[in-house]
Amino acid sequence: MTKSKDYTSLLNDSVSNVPEYVPGKTTSQIAAEYGLNPDSIIKLNANENPLGPSEKVIATIQKEAENASLYPTADVSNLRRALTAYTGFPIENIVASGPGMDSLIDALNKLFIGAGDEVIVPVPTFTYYGISAASLGGVCVDVNLKPDYSLDVDSILNAVTEKTKIIWLCSPNNPTGNIIAAGDVRKLAENTKSIIFIDEAYVEFSNAGSLSNLVKEYENIVIGRTFSKAFGLAGMRLGYVIAPDWIASALLRVLPPFAVSILAEAAAIAAIEDIEYLESGVAMVKEEREKLIDAISKNTPYKVYPSEGNFIIADVSPKTSKEAVDEFLRNGILIRSCDSFQNIGKNTVRITVGTPEMNQKVIQMFEKFANQK
Repeated sequence: MTKSKDYTSLLNDSVSNVPEYVPGKTTSQIAAEYGLNPDSIIKLNANENPLGPSEKVIATIQKEAENASLYPTADVSNLRRALTAYTGFPIENIVASGPGMDSLIDALNKLFIGAGDEVIVPVPTFTYYGISAASLGGVCVDVNLKPDYSLDVDSILNAVTEKTKIIWLCSPNNPTGNIIAAGDVRKLAENTKSIIFIDEAYVEFSNAGSLSNLVKEYENIVIGRTFSKAFGLAGMRLGYVIAPDWIASALLRVLPPFAVSILAEAAAIAAIEDIEYLESGVAMVKEEREKLIDAISKNTPYKVYPSEGNFIIADVSPKTSKEAVDEFLRNGILIRSCDSFQNIGKNTVRITVGTPEMNQKVIQMFEKFANQK
């Protein structure tokens, strides 16, 4: 097609300032790049559930496929009612949407962020918070975590200005795996006029539990959750928030109708109801997570950090994360370089906790990598 005119001037000015989100590569991408059989790759780079959804969930999806020609409910009321039992919050405080929690991050930014408004993001963490704000003309203010990756509350408060609208937190934090103390969140909530968003995508794997009760205490705290991790429904792209009434009702006004498909809603409800499967999968991850940390720490020179998520990070210095990822890939194991995260350096890799069989291969690969010159 011949280009006759340049239409790029029609783009919003803020678009040019939006950084690219860097996801973990898929098995098909890696297979093509490294000449591997896709079926032989152990995929541990995206914090997905290695067990997948339960048989009950799969059966529900198959049954609901008959209704694929119909529109779902506009406000996902059936799922929100199911979530009241799971979370202990009334339906008025719950909003569900897709695709994933990302859609709710976008919607929250849409509620509060205009050109020149600021969001604070403690780094390293999930990069999409700032990307989403930038797409609306917002300014992302990065505040470094402490050297042990704990939250630096005083530095965050010092970064707050009259333009600060949202402070984005992640607990357990991706990629570092550590949690945020309730006292730190209270200090932020009480000393700013900003919205405090706490991303709890990995909360089911945490021994510390949820910070959701803070929503009952403060009108400026929002909790984000997902079905992508513990529930094994990453492909369904579904998230939800627990929020004060005034924020929840506003979110329902700005979210697109029918954002959650019939299949996704039915799958999520079935996953909530199959609590035994959820609990057994979480128990496996917690046990295997500690085995990974212990084995790599004892059998290699690498520093492995404690984690409350379904993943761990390891510093492979003096080697680089790229060297580690490449060597693991040559052996059919896909892990994540943390290069795309700010304030974490070029020597850190993130590994999703897999099944016992997968994790044993990871341990063996770490030992092999450590012995290479």
